[in-house]
Amino acid sequence: MRDHPPPSLLVLTKAKPGRDDNSEQQRVSYKNSSTILALLVLAVVAAHAARADVNKGAQIARQWCANCHVIGDSNASAVPQGPPSFRTIARSGMTADQLRAFLSHPHGAMPDLSLTRVEIDDLIGYIGTLR
Repeated sequence: MRDHPPPSLLVLTKAKPGRDDNSEQQRVSYKNSSTILALLVLAVVAAHAARADVNKGAQIARQWCANCHVIGDSNASAVPQGPPSFRTIARSGMTADQLRAFLSHPHGAMPDLSLTRVEIDDLIGYIGTLR
């Protein structure tokens, strides 16, 4: 039999008072726990972003955004002033998180559309296709 539990079980191991080798196991177990938690959070965020429905995002853009923005493959130079085209936004270097924050809170002349998180993710997915 083994003297120590396998690394995957260290998360469940508690240190026994007065023993230095167990306190080391406890430190390792906390480190493993935080690593596992961080990986789970990343997996959930990545899975949520991967589920963005680009077609629904395009529909939202046509319905709510096309009155002010040039969307799709249209020539952005046809609108010399005003809000940026979706292609310009897509190529601006803004991250998905920055776009999400912007779309979650109205700015300036932009109307408060009160989009849901899923709609925002769909819209961001659509904008991402225009890069």
